[in-house]
Amino acid sequence: MVNIVKIGGNVIDNPEKLRSFLGEFSKIKGPKILVHGGGKIATKMAKDLGIETKMVEGRRITDEDMRDVVTMVYGGLVNKQIVARLQANNCNAIGLTGADGKSILAQKRPVKNIDYGFVGDILEVNAPFIKLLLDAEIVPVFAPLTFDMNGDMLNTNADTQASAVATGLSSFFPTNLVYCFEKKGVLSNLEDDDSVIDELNPTNYESFKSQGVIYEGMIPKLDNAFAALRSGVSQVTICHADELQMALETGNAGTKITL
Repeated sequence: MVNIVKIGGNVIDNPEKLRSFLGEFSKIKGPKILVHGGGKIATKMAKDLGIETKMVEGRRITDEDMRDVVTMVYGGLVNKQIVARLQANNCNAIGLTGADGKSILAQKRPVKNIDYGFVGDILEVNAPFIKLLLDAEIVPVFAPLTFDMNGDMLNTNADTQASAVATGLSSFFPTNLVYCFEKKGVLSNLEDDDSVIDELNPTNYESFKSQGVIYEGMIPKLDNAFAALRSGVSQVTICHADELQMALETGNAGTKITL
């Protein structure tokens, strides 16, 4: 079993919480992969550089200037800080973007109603290359960046990236996908951190959406989770970063996604 863990949310922005999470991630036995989001650091860096952050419907517009910022911050600062911390925890990690080893090929998102700029929609995961790293007992750490065959770096949703990597590797190994963030799972009441929905399947997911219980940012994450299961991923869990070990060892943490 390969564990593909995605870390995002406010954990990325909090050095103490991130350090604690990386300590727990390092303890996972067997082959593993970490996919990280970017947090709010790119927005702060862009402001410091006098570059305006443009958002439409909660999604970042990645023009050329912002593409350069996210490449520096996600692929450089955040990624390398995470890799260095993992090395300090005796976890032999290597930081990657999708361009490295042609590991994740994407295309620039076609313009429909909104031009998202240099945002990537994933086309292909180079699973044999990633398998080589795992076979060598090296832990890939992916920044939320892909590339296209025009030589452009592309800002890419980390949840989608984690799902795509787990799916690609499922032809070689059973894969377990875990989404970690600052909540205990998918909540039925955003005001109550303990209102965790233990299990989501396509039927109750649609019901929760129609009731407005699940909405906005959680929907793309869950859509990725169901897509991963339909494409060969063995297990998907959404849980608190502090409960990663519990989710892996006992299954008694977070929200399990099932078909």
